[in-house]
Amino acid sequence: MRIVVCAKQVLDPDAVNNYALVGKLEIGEDGRSLTQASIPRLMNAYDEQAIEAALKLRDAGVDLTLTVVTLGTEVDDMLKHAAALGADEIVRIDVDPATLDHHGVATALAAHIGRCDGVDLVLCGRQASDDDQGVVPAIVGEILGMPVVTIARSVDLIDGGVRVARVTPDGDETVEASFPAVVTISNEIGEPRYPTMKAKMSARKKTPTVVEESELGIPSDEISRKVVLTTQYVPEVEGDCEFIDGGSPAEIAGKLVARLRDENVI
Repeated sequence: MRIVVCAKQVLDPDAVNNYALVGKLEIGEDGRSLTQASIPRLMNAYDEQAIEAALKLRDAGVDLTLTVVTLGTEVDDMLKHAAALGADEIVRIDVDPATLDHHGVATALAAHIGRCDGVDLVLCGRQASDDDQGVVPAIVGEILGMPVVTIARSVDLIDGGVRVARVTPDGDETVEASFPAVVTISNEIGEPRYPTMKAKMSARKKTPTVVEESELGIPSDEISRKVVLTTQYVPEVEGDCEFIDGGSPAEIAGKLVARLRDENVI
């Protein structure tokens, strides 16, 4: 079988949060982009877990070909990380995702996936850590006419399809869908594995397959922006810390409980 994982390169969310905590996260003069060039870029964590979901199927004995595809022009390091994890093929669509909205990104991904022969399963992260939208997989499924199953804890194969355990606020639910299908992976699937040093060394020699926008055959009006980012800002965070004094831990705890009751917290 053939599995395609759609991946996105994002700013390291931990680094972004650290800059924000110390008040050094700044928006540029355009009002839409960050000025910190030192923040590293890496694969969106949910997309890395989508690769892990495919690798779990391989570990279970499924004979599969794993392709990881992304948009961008400076994403080779991320794709080589995917190869080190176990991707058989890495693909770079030479379109700047910053010039597209979510519909445009999904349209480009769907156009490439539609050109691939025999795709049985498209795996995506449940959302991206930079914008938290989570809409691209659904649009890909709509364009390709595939059923979409979201927020997967586990993915297993059945005859002619896939069985997915979904994470919901009311508990897990199990659903089945026929191939080909799109499934979004949540963090409940478990921590992604680390590539071995041997795999890293081998991946350095792997060259991504480059797909030009003109090869996708997408009319310009189908990929042009329909949603435009106008402003991005860093909200001001105010902290208020109060220490409770007391002669013993029991006294301090008693004062804390009394305070929480007075403020109707408990």
